[in-house]
Amino acid sequence: MNKHSKYERLIEACKELPPTPTAVVHPCDRAALEGAIGAARLGLINPILVGPKTRILEAAAQAGIDLAGASIVDVPHSHAAADKGVELVLQGKAEALMKGSLHTDELMGAVVRRDNGLRTSRRISHCFVMDVPAYEHTLIISDAAVNIQPTLEDKMHIVQNAIDLAHALRFPEV
Repeated sequence: MNKHSKYERLIEACKELPPTPTAVVHPCDRAALEGAIGAARLGLINPILVGPKTRILEAAAQAGIDLAGASIVDVPHSHAAADKGVELVLQGKAEALMKGSLHTDELMGAVVRRDNGLRTSRRISHCFVMDVPAYEHTLIISDAAVNIQPTLEDKMHIVQNAIDLAHALRFPEV
């Protein structure tokens, strides 16, 4: 077994699916652009770069990143990028959001907004999917930062979200 075989299996499984139209919110630095364009090169996403066009192009030029094939939605600043990214998902033009070089609270503010946000009937949570080479199973670390003092009902939603993620990732057993 190589060092990150679980991660590589996940990438290979995702390559069987069509690229996900993804609103990359405020990708105005090297790391954000490398992540988005790298995922696009792997065939995982179809990036829609949402942010100040001039800053995106400058960051790409400085990093030597080719943006061919990526569309850019020009908005003036990070808050507008978060709002527009959520709007693209609501319109069905994007199926996922990817955080760029903005503060998490800016993106999450747009996501959880009561009007025009992406709320569902469940409590929002997040998961880290970890490929720990010394451990035989893929680990899902759930909600290490979003819900500070979850209620019992919140915990039920958090666990169900993690289970649903594991099923989406085709884990044979959760």
